[in-house]
Amino acid sequence: MDVLFVCTANICRSAFMERWAAHAAAGTGLRFASAGTHGYRDHPMDDEMLATLRHRGVDATDFRSRRLTPRMVADADLVLTASREHRDFALEDSPGAFRKILTLGQAVDAAGQLPPDLEPGQLLAELARHRAGADTVPDVADPYRRGPEAAEACATTVVQMLDALLPVLAGPPVTSAGHAPLETPEP
Repeated sequence: MDVLFVCTANICRSAFMERWAAHAAAGTGLRFASAGTHGYRDHPMDDEMLATLRHRGVDATDFRSRRLTPRMVADADLVLTASREHRDFALEDSPGAFRKILTLGQAVDAAGQLPPDLEPGQLLAELARHRAGADTVPDVADPYRRGPEAAEACATTVVQMLDALLPVLAGPPVTSAGHAPLETPEP
């Protein structure tokens, strides 16, 4: 599954989301990218957000920002935005992608409502079906130029949200034979 994270300049929130998700979901087969609705192209991650990743053992010194394009949205299986404004922006350019563009808050909320026996092929449709309105779930606050405390608060929020969502996106562990392992009964 290809997941695209979106924020404004792609140097704080979505950059952190991309790199934290890649770290936290390593080995699951999930792939992550990020982009911004406005602002910077080919810029490094904001220093304060970079420090929050380093503090968590993740190096992102090679990160470079990108500007969101309709092709990126089309190529992604799921687009997760930092705020409803970013979601609206992405939908304005790609209205046909409505079912796969959610705020991160919507996705986390919807993931908590999914049935336990969900087939992997139904995940994206069920996330879209169970999502609340974008105005009813929290956005990820923008830490840009608000100091290290705001950067850490943003990072903590994103980590909590992604730690709840990534296991749902990754699905059950898969064996080398290509299927979920059988549960072994307790002795």
